[in-house]
Amino acid sequence: MFSLLRRAAHKSRLQGLQFALHRGCHHAPRVVLSPLVEEALSAQHPVVALESTIITHGMPFPQNLETALEVEEIIKKQGAVPATVAILEGQIHAGLSHDQLRDLATKDNCVKTSRRDFPYVLAKGLSGGTTVSGTMVVAHKVGIPIFVTGGIGGVHRGAESTMDISADLTELGRTPVTVVSAGVKSILDVGRTLEYLETQGVCVSVMGSDAMFPDFFTRDSGFMAPCHVESPALAAMMMLKRAELDLDSGMLIAVPIPEEHEAEGHLIKEAIEEAVKEAEAEDVCGRDVTPFILRRVSEITAGHSLQSNIALIKNNAKVGAEIAVEHAKLSNPAFRSVPASMESKPVTGSEDSSRPG
Repeated sequence: MFSLLRRAAHKSRLQGLQFALHRGCHHAPRVVLSPLVEEALSAQHPVVALESTIITHGMPFPQNLETALEVEEIIKKQGAVPATVAILEGQIHAGLSHDQLRDLATKDNCVKTSRRDFPYVLAKGLSGGTTVSGTMVVAHKVGIPIFVTGGIGGVHRGAESTMDISADLTELGRTPVTVVSAGVKSILDVGRTLEYLETQGVCVSVMGSDAMFPDFFTRDSGFMAPCHVESPALAAMMMLKRAELDLDSGMLIAVPIPEEHEAEGHLIKEAIEEAVKEAEAEDVCGRDVTPFILRRVSEITAGHSLQSNIALIKNNAKVGAEIAVEHAKLSNPAFRSVPASMESKPVTGSEDSSRPG
């Protein structure tokens, strides 16, 4: 009897400890939502997630900050709420103030954060720019169904021997978030990337009148996507049908670069070929490949690639916000438009007092 009582007491102490640990974890905020994002999600208004590696690793200052602010304004003008995702000193945020964006844009020690990197970055209290993969994880966790970026990662050239395949692709295969991008980065093996997405069960569609798959700087990569949609409303309906089936995979909506910026795209592709060869000669690998090539391409093209990059990101933001608004109409019959109180809120440093989500 005494042995039974002692075991029961030991079990009770363990349960008490587990409860205390659970309570401690519960009070530690996992994702901090800005007031604007929190209000929009609570009211079932359209929210568009944005990645932050474009800010921390994709562009130099001040273009990175200017582009981030302009993209957020484009999304607001379409009637949606932008939610830039990033890690600031060990805390995940969805929705950043102007001051937070500036801080992120000027930091030198941000970690490029994919799914695998969260435990390390958070435990060390570091700051990080989230990749496509990392942003999808956060967007799904807080209930944002759509995410806009420039171009996703993919299967790198020579991956048959290096096994260099972006985590973005496997994330699309297991996280139900719709990603709007200008296809895949043209430094990649586009054909193998599309094959890998098919293996992962990812619905890939082009926004437009045909299924020619874009490769970031040009509208036609030479490969066809499985399907195309003619309007944001149809893309939103695809999102709804995916959700109705409760598929645990994401979708990729590829938006071709605007035609007026494509003329430079062919020259940029030549610069990319040169930069890829340089990366191979200097043995650049892993997460350093893309930043190296983008930097060299910008140098070779005297900045023209950066301007095209900014143009396509803005275009993606407009299309992504349009899809988000159409999706809100389908998902929430009471939805009309974003309340005036939300549209008129300025993005200031006072929003730092965000509440955990």
